Amino acid sequence: MSEIREARLLKAKSLVNKGFEPYAETFKISHSTKFLIEKFAYLDKGQEFNLNVSLAGRVLAKRIMGKIAFFTITDQEGKIQLYLEKKIIDDFEINANLLSFEDLKEIVDIGDWIGVYGIIKKTNKGELSIKVSKWEMLSKSLQPLPDKWHGLTDIEKRYRQRYLDLIVNPLSKNVFKTRAKCISLIRRWLDEKNFLEIETPILQSEAGGAEARPFITHHNTLDIPLYLRIATELHLKRMVVGGFEKVYELGRIFRNEGISAKHNPEFTSVEIYQAFSNYIDMMDLTEDLIKNIVSSCCDSLVIDYQENVIDFSKPWKRISMKNVVMEYTGIDFDSFNGDLDKAINYLEEINVEISPKMNTLGRLLNEVFEQKVESQLIEPTFVVDYPIEISPLARPHLENKDIVQRFELFIAGRELANAFSELIDPVDQRQRMELQQSLRDAGDFEAHCIDEDFLQALEIGMPPTGGLGIGVDRLIMILTNSPSIRDVIPFPLLKPEITSTKS
Repeated sequence: MSEIREARLLKAKSLVNKGFEPYAETFKISHSTKFLIEKFAYLDKGQEFNLNVSLAGRVLAKRIMGKIAFFTITDQEGKIQLYLEKKIIDDFEINANLLSFEDLKEIVDIGDWIGVYGIIKKTNKGELSIKVSKWEMLSKSLQPLPDKWHGLTDIEKRYRQRYLDLIVNPLSKNVFKTRAKCISLIRRWLDEKNFLEIETPILQSEAGGAEARPFITHHNTLDIPLYLRIATELHLKRMVVGGFEKVYELGRIFRNEGISAKHNPEFTSVEIYQAFSNYIDMMDLTEDLIKNIVSSCCDSLVIDYQENVIDFSKPWKRISMKNVVMEYTGIDFDSFNGDLDKAINYLEEINVEISPKMNTLGRLLNEVFEQKVESQLIEPTFVVDYPIEISPLARPHLENKDIVQRFELFIAGRELANAFSELIDPVDQRQRMELQQSLRDAGDFEAHCIDEDFLQALEIGMPPTGGLGIGVDRLIMILTNSPSIRDVIPFPLLKPEITSTKS
């Protein structure tokens, strides 16, 4: 590898000796590869079109056959062939201070960025090309690219050196184009429905709004501990208290938790709050929004995801947690008649893993759902009516105080969205936060802490409100048929590589 680097450094030096820079300052581009390929696809074999174009890209392939060469370059939109003929390039070089055909052969390597000028030509083999009249070196690459036949096969290296992944793997580039489009569509959809995007603090004195362990830091000047936000919920609801009726934030969330195919400590979510609404209204909003995103990004409401066909077009199933557990496992939680020990004994017999934290029937119900049911929910499914013990910010049902007005959306066996009819009773909210704080004090670092300022805001008065959070990364996984969340995050968190040193 060092020999290759040294050889390329010598080529860069030879450019300097000839009076050229190996690292250009600028280059004026007239067209993209995508535009040219789509515009001139109609040309016949051997036909030329006298349109002067200037194009820049990275060299991915080159074939030199005597006095003719064929290069392939790629830009952000795609790739195109260059047709390079010695006589044409050298005729231009004679009359101006330009690089010659021989310079092209000797100096340009795969991986270099070059700029070219020429006209459109379709070769005799039918390949649309740029017939180059002159060229410039834009950036000399000192390291070789991965072998084009084998690509970047090391998955961790793809994540760690994403720039290489994007160069050699067009599918990865398309994933991040889809990601950008999806995020833009979410914002546009909400903006068109008169939601206002609000920026809330990332550094917070209290980490609330979710059951999650926060990252902790310290502010030196104020000499206080601070937390990276685990949700935007409590600050957005303060905005509702302040009189904003439709608000959202799309941004980064940080949770000091495990890493898996569907979890990254830093991820993107959109949280949406609408006054005078409940969780049924948010269900309708969720279905409309996601259908719009899927249709726009995939050109269909029926897509393939990891060998599953998912049909977004038909009405999405809505079912209570208790009933979906019964449907998929046959377990009827009503049959336990409130007897916790009876439930634990039965569940242990059917290999449900029970932890000391599972100390109520509601927590047991949720645990059975997560262990035995969640992964089977492939088609879009709203699971509703969650136990109150695991929903400290949600409004209770009027008829049954053991459950709350909450839903989670499951697609492809994973949670994609979470929503409540928000709890706006400040007395009830304080009691639940105090219970959460006691759990936290007992060692449950995912439990909520008491946020006195938020409780004071509730006492000022918050209107009936529906709240919703959508995991944007997980949605993009489905849109791009990606098996891991790290496939759709440009730079996922990885453990630093251990490099050996020699004494």
